[in-house]
Amino acid sequence: MPDTPETANALEPQSLPLSLAGQLVQSASAKLGGLVSRAYESLGEVTVEAPGATLIELGLALRDTQGLEFDTLIDLCGVDYMGFKDGRYEGPRFAVVVHLLSVVRNQRIRLKVFCTDDDLPQVPSLVSVWPASGWYEREAFDLYGIVFAGHNDLRRILTDYGFVGHPFRKDFPTSGYVEMRYDAQQRRVVYQPVTIEPREITPRVVREEQYGRA
Repeated sequence: MPDTPETANALEPQSLPLSLAGQLVQSASAKLGGLVSRAYESLGEVTVEAPGATLIELGLALRDTQGLEFDTLIDLCGVDYMGFKDGRYEGPRFAVVVHLLSVVRNQRIRLKVFCTDDDLPQVPSLVSVWPASGWYEREAFDLYGIVFAGHNDLRRILTDYGFVGHPFRKDFPTSGYVEMRYDAQQRRVVYQPVTIEPREITPRVVREEQYGRA
């Protein structure tokens, strides 16, 4: 039977309406211009990636641009991609991830920026854009060693003043470098090299996949 106009139209692929997340991807890509490397949707969540140097300019654009208006910083954290996916990842080792909320539009977005120097990871501080980021930046500095340039009080917030290293880095030993104890003779807490013997922490399933079964 030949196709009638009605059946022909029914057989043609129909364009589905974009989800709210998809609309946000399009809107962010159009309004942020060359500030972002890419914007994409995954599992209903929107992520915008950009170089670390653009963080302040990008933050202001996300906060002040009509149609975006991400006025609230929900969270900020560091990421260490060392050894990610069995070494197949070849990008920068450290990244900073910021979760933002637009109260007016009831929308959320994730902002991810990468640190160009693995030896001294550094990005601009967002305190001037969202003052609430100050505490989170101190946490990322303490745990990952990421420096936030322009932060007016960047110091450790969770570990002790004499702590050595950054405990959330993937090359940090689980037992640490030093341990502390109370010395009765000196009547104070002292630091000394770790006395705990290192132990295997790689899950057995992963060990067998990499090295074969014993």
